[in-house]
Amino acid sequence: MSEATGPVLAADGTPLKRSLSRALRMQKLRALALVAPLLLFVLVTFIAPIADMLFRSVENEIVENTLPRTAAVLADWDADHTDLPGDDAFEAAYYDVFIAAERKLHTRLGTRLNYELTGVSSLFRKTGRALDDIGEVYQDQFKALDKDWDKGTPWAELMGTQAWIDGAQGWKKADGPLDRLVVRDDIAALLPATAAAYQEFADFSILEDDKSPLKEEPWTLVHSALYTDLAALDVSGYGGPRAEMLKAADALVATPEFETINTREALIDIEDGWADHEVWQTIKTYSPKYTSGYFLNAVDMQKSPEGPIMRDEDERIYGLLFKRTIFMSLAITISCVLLAYPVAWILANLPMRKANLLMILVLLPFWTSLLVRTSAWKVMLQQQGVINDVLVWLGLVSDTERLVMINNQFGTIVAMTHILLPFMILPMYSVMQTIPPTYLRAAKSLGANNWTAFWRVYFPQSVPGIGAGSILVFILAIGYYITPEIVGGTTGTFISNRIAYHISSSLNWGLAAALGTLLLAVVLILYWAYDKIVGIDNVKLG
Repeated sequence: MSEATGPVLAADGTPLKRSLSRALRMQKLRALALVAPLLLFVLVTFIAPIADMLFRSVENEIVENTLPRTAAVLADWDADHTDLPGDDAFEAAYYDVFIAAERKLHTRLGTRLNYELTGVSSLFRKTGRALDDIGEVYQDQFKALDKDWDKGTPWAELMGTQAWIDGAQGWKKADGPLDRLVVRDDIAALLPATAAAYQEFADFSILEDDKSPLKEEPWTLVHSALYTDLAALDVSGYGGPRAEMLKAADALVATPEFETINTREALIDIEDGWADHEVWQTIKTYSPKYTSGYFLNAVDMQKSPEGPIMRDEDERIYGLLFKRTIFMSLAITISCVLLAYPVAWILANLPMRKANLLMILVLLPFWTSLLVRTSAWKVMLQQQGVINDVLVWLGLVSDTERLVMINNQFGTIVAMTHILLPFMILPMYSVMQTIPPTYLRAAKSLGANNWTAFWRVYFPQSVPGIGAGSILVFILAIGYYITPEIVGGTTGTFISNRIAYHISSSLNWGLAAALGTLLLAVVLILYWAYDKIVGIDNVKLG
């Protein structure tokens, strides 16, 4: 009969199983603490930029945020018809563009839409400068009736609550930010357009100009909104602050002599682009917060009311650039393999002293700036450069028929092969160094000639180094842009050059992000194909 025993205890009296679990947990926490800085670094410098790139490639909030009323009106407009939208769309556009111009956002909006339709940028710039003329028609008439219509305090008394007015009257900048205007409920119901316009004006004065609306002349947009409300609504029953002033304005609006202006005609007079159906169609198409337009542009397509369509033949550039980038990256990779293999073999088979000296020569280019090396190739490859001079001196080419080796694909391939060659040599050398030389001697002793021994015995063992170097060189080559920019001209540039252009020059970050995302997808697809064909497990660095 066996005697029942309790759990095995550790030295401190706790159950051994619990003690081991606690020790293992502490060990994992210490390991996590050691790698945490690296994880944070990768997250900040790699994961976060990729996530931001993916977001920018579909983000399109500027149109809806800048033209909210216009986007809402155009949602019910049939863009397939050739007719322009109704007057309510022009009224909404006047309202939105006026506010955007005050906040200096109309130029950014114009730039965004100009990516899709040339000329929209100038339309918004010109419109933003001239919109005051529309509201001044009403402002001048109200001011002629009563000068208080052009002053800040009477407007604030008409629109704001008494509590807010009391707080604003004694406000100074030293007191900190002024509280946001609170529009009275009765006036918001009585004059909805005016209340909304005045709220925008007050918010701008307080938040962006750091000034009190009591001391600022209201926007001409507010006077336009006042006319809109007075023409459509009955204010005869109003008895609040500034009631007499408001009723006098209402009576003025009702007179035949009161001058009005047609917003549609006024906008078209400012810029005839507002009469272009395609402008309104573009605004409607790109009004959602998220868009596939950047990705469509990146594959030479564009959005339309009927759906995605291909661009005209003379506008299709990105497909060609992607094909050229892949082709030239493969050509550079193959060139590096052919040039690096014999160098790596020599390094692996030379005595250590000579191999170290040769390795210094391999690494020597790393001691020189990339820009200097690329510029040197530009000097050497040009028609009056060193290489052409030597060829002419040798009589291989005539002086009048010098070779064109720069500003084309040849120049890019030559320069980048030289720059990336060490990245191919080093993985090959590290693998070849592990191949015992006795294998070749054994093959020869069994009757194989030099070529058979190399091809059947040595080369298969060096393939992992070729694979590692090829992946490294190809990925580096496909994202290069400095060297192609300097020596590639118009036919030797990569898609990365176009991405850099959109980031630094055209400022079309959405398209740059979409192109970058597609380039990343291409690399991942090629990596997957390489894994299926060769096997990533066969890639070694020694």
